[in-house]
Amino acid sequence: MDARMFGLETPLMAALQHLLDVPDGDAGAGGDKAGAAAGGPTRTYVRDARAMAATPADVKELPNSYAFVVDMPGLGTGDIKVQVEDERVLVISGERRREEKEDAKYLRMERRMGKFMRKFVLPDNANMDKISAVCKDGVLTVTVEKLPPPEPKKPKTIEVKIA
Repeated sequence: MDARMFGLETPLMAALQHLLDVPDGDAGAGGDKAGAAAGGPTRTYVRDARAMAATPADVKELPNSYAFVVDMPGLGTGDIKVQVEDERVLVISGERRREEKEDAKYLRMERRMGKFMRKFVLPDNANMDKISAVCKDGVLTVTVEKLPPPEPKKPKTIEVKIA
């Protein structure tokens, strides 16, 4: 049951729900095979859907490129992965881990921890060889250059011979 139905969508409830999620490899509660056999979504699908819903992004079309902008505060380059799948799907993913310190305890935890992911189907005019990613001040910007527009075909002139 979803806590949002009852208006219980608070950071505490989200953290509790995250802690109650059973990892993929654990037995019980109908793992991937049991969920798929029963006709329901697999645990991996549900986890990925949650990660995508919790990762907001801006997509901009510029004259010569497309820009995908995602906020990534506090993450380093080792925590962020940018890939292209199936020749046309841009995937931005990673994981934000909790900072563990022996002498500190959390009084409030509102920042989202865990995996994040977004997938974007790139348009046909995207240049798959010219993709760059830069993370500056906690903002990841992935730039995909556009292919130059095809040149208009010139009509073929055929010489007319008089017989």
